[in-house]
Amino acid sequence: MGSFEKRCITVDTAQIAISAGVAKAKQLGFNMSIAICDEAGGLKSFVRMDGASDSSLRISQDKAYTAASLGLATHAFWDFVKNDPPLLHGIVNYPRLIVFGGGYPIKENGKVIGSIGVSGGHYSDDMEVARAALQAIGAPIG
Repeated sequence: MGSFEKRCITVDTAQIAISAGVAKAKQLGFNMSIAICDEAGGLKSFVRMDGASDSSLRISQDKAYTAASLGLATHAFWDFVKNDPPLLHGIVNYPRLIVFGGGYPIKENGKVIGSIGVSGGHYSDDMEVARAALQAIGAPIG
């Protein structure tokens, strides 16, 4: 019989990331939704700032899901599929997969332990907020 050990981001660490993300979003002047998922893409912690759009709620969670399930940042997923027509026209139609910035895996010792997804501004702003959250918990960015 075989098995393996899985590691998962703690709720305390997720809350630190959320708080740092909210602070950065406020600094930038955006009302955002920020989702932290576990290593499998299941929602671990979430905040929808006052005034954040309804669409940002779902998009932030889908960005986090994409980053966790693929183990790469959502903008890197675009780089992976953009020049490959079968992938571009096929996989991006799969529910919940996002190909624009704002989602990052959270890694510890090279292993995905969770992810973050941010929505509420242009994807470049979402990326900036996510990077601030990752910095706050000492996670590698990328």
